[in-house]
Amino acid sequence: MITEVIKADELTKADPVFGQASFNEHEQIVFCHDKDTGLKAIIGIHNTVLGPALGGTRMWKYANEWEALNDVLRLSRGMTYKSAISGLNLGGGKAVIIGDARTEKTPEMMRKFGEFIHSLSGKYITAEDVGTTTPDMDIIRDVTPHVTGISEAKGGSGNPSPVTAYGVYMGMKAAAKYKFGSDRLEGKKILVQGTGHVGETLIDYLTKEGAMVQISDINEVRMQEVAARYGAQIFRGDDLYSADVDIYAPCALGATINGDTIERLKAKVIAGAANNQLANEAVHGKMLQEKGILYAPDFLINAGGIINVYGEIVKYGKDEALKRTENIYNTTLEIFSFADANGVTTHQAAMSIAEKRIADRKKEMAK
Repeated sequence: MITEVIKADELTKADPVFGQASFNEHEQIVFCHDKDTGLKAIIGIHNTVLGPALGGTRMWKYANEWEALNDVLRLSRGMTYKSAISGLNLGGGKAVIIGDARTEKTPEMMRKFGEFIHSLSGKYITAEDVGTTTPDMDIIRDVTPHVTGISEAKGGSGNPSPVTAYGVYMGMKAAAKYKFGSDRLEGKKILVQGTGHVGETLIDYLTKEGAMVQISDINEVRMQEVAARYGAQIFRGDDLYSADVDIYAPCALGATINGDTIERLKAKVIAGAANNQLANEAVHGKMLQEKGILYAPDFLINAGGIINVYGEIVKYGKDEALKRTENIYNTTLEIFSFADANGVTTHQAAMSIAEKRIADRKKEMAK
């Protein structure tokens, strides 16, 4: 989903890409257009110090092109730190296709997009994301090898969502251990916002452990189906963020953690799958710290998906992907301890560790 909305009247056509608030020393921004298929896409390559930029392709009906640009800038940056802190030899990239995936996506469009990816000669490797699927990746694979998350029938690792959810589950258990003294989630009141592929799988893990799960989603039909499938309670209150729960798990939109919502939050832990959960990383990370809310950095605990598809590149299987994803539990505990020991927010702690790995690699390359 869209990570942060910028109002159209706050931007003008004169605004340069380099001047965007979300531009963060990105290496390359590629605008892709094809009249015949209706393709309008943007590929953001943030950093390739550790390796080629890997990140999914999101198809979304953005309000305007500036909103799409802002999304790809923020998401590609997040992928850099996600790979770095997970110990993967990958850089950070992301792509967005402007349009409604339900009505405007065609095989021809995906094939043409694959051609644009191929023109980058491996600097960017794509995967699925919101609005794209494993079959879409299979189509892209017909024209370029620079794609992951292809079907298992074609030698790929398939849909990465279940592994992403497993990593979030591990991160949540680590957060519960640090905050409550036990990683057992039985009896814990947990609100999951977003019931997509990752959210649903997370709900499955939580209900099987005996957590008291409430769910919320803008798609009423989808929410009813998931509630019936897992026996979860649908949140019907007026204010989602002031819900009386132990853990809040944002698994849909980004930027839901902001000055307004933090004031109302009653949850003691935030651990979810959504990207870019903090609207302002420095400001809102500090606000959470001051309020005593433990935040599990999103780019750390939602890294299971990229760990899974990375296996297609370095040739490890599903068992190894799950083993590496399970280690998110230990890394999360290390981040919490580092933050406390150094008097910084958990987000700052995770960022500093990721940035150090990139800086160390730069030094090695300079020798």
